Amino acid sequence: MMFAAAAAGLIIPMLMALVRGLAGPTLYDRVLAGNSFGTKTVLLIAVLGFIGGRPDFLDIALLYALMNFIGTIAILKFFRYRNLGVADSADIRNGSEVNNGARGKNEEAV
Repeated sequence: MMFAAAAAGLIIPMLMALVRGLAGPTLYDRVLAGNSFGTKTVLLIAVLGFIGGRPDFLDIALLYALMNFIGTIAILKFFRYRNLGVADSADIRNGSEVNNGARGKNEEAV
């Protein structure tokens, strides 16, 4: 009975995070809402696993938590650098460094 109440109690904050994700004025509000929704989904999967008597749902919840974390980091990196670390052909032709701001061997630190 307690786990059913916990599952029902997780639905409301998930809906609130979904509304914030759709109506968020900035990108960071949307990313935070998506991350919050993912965290609450992990909790819901774990609670549903306990309700159904399937403790192997915890493994699925942990995998989803890792995917949520990596996805959030990838989205933030993409919007900051406009790529995910793959060198463009223009970068290779111009001889610029992929890691933005790295000094070569012959350059001195200022």
